[in-house]
Amino acid sequence: MKYNQYSFKSVIWLYPGKAAWHFISVPKDISADIHEKFADRKRGWGSIPIYVKIGTSSWKTSIFPDSKSSCFLLPIKSEIRKVERIMVDESCRVQIEII
Repeated sequence: MKYNQYSFKSVIWLYPGKAAWHFISVPKDISADIHEKFADRKRGWGSIPIYVKIGTSSWKTSIFPDSKSSCFLLPIKSEIRKVERIMVDESCRVQIEII
């Protein structure tokens, strides 16, 4: 795997509140590596642009730092959740590439 690519398994979770955003937390060790290697690519709110692949779906988005957990958070669109048939509290395989 390239230095800017990561693969991991994580659980999708729902942010509490009215917005109902769904996220996957990037594991702490991978988040720390991304912070260290790609700090120069941070944009607004500390976001870092990525390509992501879950199942057969792939798209361009950004990951966002979460100060409470020290992890990056990956928002998951409803269309991806529907196509890939993933629901809250389910685990899925994620591949990301920092761009």
